Amino acid sequence: MIVAIIFAVLLLIGTPIGFAIGLAGLAGLVDMGGAQFLAMGPSRMFNSLDVFPFLAMPFFILAGEIMNHIGITSQLMRFAQVLVGHFRAGLAQANMVASVLFSGLTGAATADAAAFGKTLVPEMVKQGYRRDYACAVTAAGSIIGPTIPPSGIMVVYGSLMGVSIGGLFAAGILPGLVICLVCMAVIALGASSQDLPGATTRASAREMAKTFVTSFAALLMPVIILGGILGGIVTPTEAASVAVAYALFLGGVVYRNISFNALCRMLLRTAVISGVIFVIIAFASMLGWWMSFNRVPQLIAETVLSVSDNRYIVILLIIAVLMVIGTIMDVTAILIILTPVLVPLANQIGLEPIHAGIIFIVALNISLMTPPVGACLFVLSSVTGETLERIAAKLWPFLLAQIGILILFAFWEDLALLIPRLLGFA
Repeated sequence: MIVAIIFAVLLLIGTPIGFAIGLAGLAGLVDMGGAQFLAMGPSRMFNSLDVFPFLAMPFFILAGEIMNHIGITSQLMRFAQVLVGHFRAGLAQANMVASVLFSGLTGAATADAAAFGKTLVPEMVKQGYRRDYACAVTAAGSIIGPTIPPSGIMVVYGSLMGVSIGGLFAAGILPGLVICLVCMAVIALGASSQDLPGATTRASAREMAKTFVTSFAALLMPVIILGGILGGIVTPTEAASVAVAYALFLGGVVYRNISFNALCRMLLRTAVISGVIFVIIAFASMLGWWMSFNRVPQLIAETVLSVSDNRYIVILLIIAVLMVIGTIMDVTAILIILTPVLVPLANQIGLEPIHAGIIFIVALNISLMTPPVGACLFVLSSVTGETLERIAAKLWPFLLAQIGILILFAFWEDLALLIPRLLGFA
């Protein structure tokens, strides 16, 4: 109990999540056996990071940094506008399509929210959208990136639980595309009530072809990553390194707009971002050890199953826990702390490992845009100057639609595992 109190107090006073987890973990080691267990702490932390697939994360982060620097993002945005910009509320629709295209570049919801908040939201406001609505659309689309592979949290989940990362990548494709299509439908249905801008002139076939050609190099990135992994040619870690090599080739040979100094700055940002993630993973391993030592996962599973052993009710309870905690904690930390707690529960109700993984990942992604404290909302509020309350007021139709999609894939196993089974992962 004292460990949980220390952790809660540290979070409430604003301690960075990594240090809050680390200090709570140290208290847990003392509670388990004093100095003897404290001496084993460093070894435990190192072993938690000594996982080969974790190498994929810094490579994917660096690839995204390079692609953003060389201007690929603007080309993809233009391509999205050419595809759907002629619909009513075309720029809002393009926002969603761009989120799908950008998934191969960042794989992080907050990164997409920040990038679109700086570029797309001002453009939408200029074309007649209310700023709060533009932010809501951007927040709703931001979770598509980490759902459609490559996704950093899929790498973390697969590495921790021994689940095929390629299988998780395959399982994320369909939910991500469905989220995009349903959100586009929400935009279309609300066009009149929100007084969204009307349709614009459709791009000519020549303009479409020209835009496709200029965007082709960028569009190849997800093809290279996913084709290599799903085709069994490379592992996720190897695919990430290939993505970096491809991005460097584009910047150094094709576009010739990347300098040595710029590359050094990108390497530094990659090191900082990766370092934060790995610190959280290392510290969380100590807290997870304390939880396992005290049979916390088993006790939670027994408590939930004592309420109901109905498969669908248990799934709803798991989703509720993930989404509530996901609004107040870092997603990586939640995966490390709660996955060992909730996965045994998922196993007891017969969830296939990849199916359970995609439920966890999509639920945590949705929590990032869930009021009142979803991380993407704070990012958009700080980037655009719009109040969090006004963004949240416009977000509810998208949030409800995405929760409905999550429940559909959680309850319908055959749909969730359709692509992994076709590719031989499940």
